[in-house]
Amino acid sequence: MSAQQPRAQVITQHRFGGPDVLEIEERPCPAPAPGEVLVRVRAAGVNPADWLARSGAVPRYGEPPFTAGQDVSGEVVETGAGVTRFRPGDEVFGRVDGGGHATYVTAPAGRFAAKPHGLDHVHAAAAPTAALLAWQALVETARVGPGSRVLIDAAAGGAGHVAVQLAKAEGAYVVGAARAEDHGFVRELGADALVDDTDTDFTETVHGLDAALDLAGGDHGPRALDTLHPGGLLLCAVPADLGLAPEDAEARGMRCAVVEADAPDERLPRVAALLADQRIRLHVAATPPFTDPARAHELGETGRARGGIVLVPAG
Repeated sequence: MSAQQPRAQVITQHRFGGPDVLEIEERPCPAPAPGEVLVRVRAAGVNPADWLARSGAVPRYGEPPFTAGQDVSGEVVETGAGVTRFRPGDEVFGRVDGGGHATYVTAPAGRFAAKPHGLDHVHAAAAPTAALLAWQALVETARVGPGSRVLIDAAAGGAGHVAVQLAKAEGAYVVGAARAEDHGFVRELGADALVDDTDTDFTETVHGLDAALDLAGGDHGPRALDTLHPGGLLLCAVPADLGLAPEDAEARGMRCAVVEADAPDERLPRVAALLADQRIRLHVAATPPFTDPARAHELGETGRARGGIVLVPAG
C-alpha cells in the first residue's frame, strides 16, 4: 500500500442492546499479517449471528466493544508474507471470524475464494454463511441426493432459500416451510411442496422425510422430528436455541446433528462453483447503506426478509 494509507470505517458497539447501540468509527487501515490478505470491502452480509451478538443473546465476541460481521465481498489490496493464492486486485468473497462490518478487513487467505465472474459484490456478500451452512448440512451431513425427501424450515430466509436450491441441485424432493405469503417465492426456488410454519401444524400432514433442516430454533426442531421417518436426521443450525438435546431425538428413534458454517477454505471453492453455474442464485432482500447498520438489523430481526441483507459502503 502507499505511504498515505486509507482510513477504515468500522461498525462497532460499546454495549449490548438494540440496533441503536451500533456506531460508525474511523480507524487506521489494518495491515495483513503473514498468511493474511487485506480486502477492501465492497459489500458485507448481515446474518442472525450478527444481531444475536449485538444483543448479547449469543456473546460470540465476548464483551463489547467489538465489530461483528462474517460475510464480505471485495478486492484484495495487499497480501501478507507467504500468500500465493491471491494478489492485489483480485476480487474475492469469503467468511471471516468477526470484524467483517468494516470497509477494510484482514483475515487468513484461506477464508476467501475467487468471486465468481458474473456475480456482483452484493450477491456474493450474501452467499458465504448461507451457502456454507447449507452445504455442510445437506451435502456433507445428510448426504441428500436423488430420492431424498427433505424439509427446509424458514425456507424464504437468507440460509433457507439457498438450502432449498442446493437440495434441489442434489436431486432431493424438497418441502419448504414458510409463511403463506412467501410460498410463491419458495416455489420459484424449486420447492416441490409447501407448508405454512406459522398458521398450521404441518406435522399433521408432512411425514416420512429423510431429513429436516431447522433454521429457526425454538420449538421448530422438536416439531420437525414429527416429520421424519424412523432413523431420520434433524439438522439443527441454531445450537444456542436448540429446543432439544440429541439424546431426545435418539430416544424417539431419530438422529440429531448440529451444523455450522465452518471451514471456508475447504468448502467455499465448491460453493463458488455452484454460484458460477447458477445452480444457486442469491436473492437479496435489502441493501442498506453501510452507515445505517441499525436498519439492516431491524429488518433482519423481523424474520420477514426474503433472502439476504447486505450493507453497501459508499464508493
